[in-house]
Amino acid sequence: MTDWVPSARQREREAYRRRQTRRSVGVAGASTLVVAGVAVAVLVGSPGWPRVRGTFFSWAAARDAFPAVLAGFWLNVRIFAVAAVLVLAVGLAVAVLRTLRGPVFFPVRLLAAAYTDLFRGLPLILVILLLGFGVPALRLGGVPDGAVVWGTAALVLTYGAYVAEVIRAGIESVHPSQVAAARSLGLSHGRSLRFVVLPQALRRVVPPLLNDAASLQKDSGLISVLGVIDAVRAAQIETSYSFNYTPYLVAAALFLLLTIPMVRVTDWISMRALRRQSAGAR
Repeated sequence: MTDWVPSARQREREAYRRRQTRRSVGVAGASTLVVAGVAVAVLVGSPGWPRVRGTFFSWAAARDAFPAVLAGFWLNVRIFAVAAVLVLAVGLAVAVLRTLRGPVFFPVRLLAAAYTDLFRGLPLILVILLLGFGVPALRLGGVPDGAVVWGTAALVLTYGAYVAEVIRAGIESVHPSQVAAARSLGLSHGRSLRFVVLPQALRRVVPPLLNDAASLQKDSGLISVLGVIDAVRAAQIETSYSFNYTPYLVAAALFLLLTIPMVRVTDWISMRALRRQSAGAR
């Protein structure tokens, strides 16, 4: 058995593709450099640039503020980790409740729909303010009054409503024949949902769920309105000492270091899912 040798036409076609790839990379790199150069020239050439550079890009201010902002950012990370798990649990439960069939479950579906409509319609910062200041004012026995607790609760309630709708869309995208086949094999409705519907539904909605996770991570900074010393609040405190806004950029850089990788992973998963769908269609 002889090894396959590409024909002259095939080699010519592959060489042409390599030339086109190098050309595309070169054009993209050159255009990027031109746009970046123009942006830098406009920025540096503006009349107020010297003042902006000293107020927003001070290395000394960044070095002094970094420990406090990093400590606050660690709180944001912990809030995100706890909230992400709770959001997924709440969203999954509400989505399942909204997909229950039969008139006996109408009150449950109504409550689940009211929850999603309410918390998707309210701005997140209002939910944080209402829970963070309103619930502790009630002085209920046995109920925690910490700002971190109620700030996290506001994140969970708001994002739980969005995640519930994402998961519900995934559940309803599974063809009814899948459920019918599972029931014909003797599986109950609950086991059909658990072993047949949910695995397919969750696989289909992973990209939007990861997008919601990235949004949740950055929105955890909104709890600073309750006085919690997270990265945003720590940057505000440091700024009040020196009247220099560089600590805000330090906090922004820390959020980007965590958010951008999550966004890139989401894009990669979305592209992989699209390639699978294209291959299946062929």
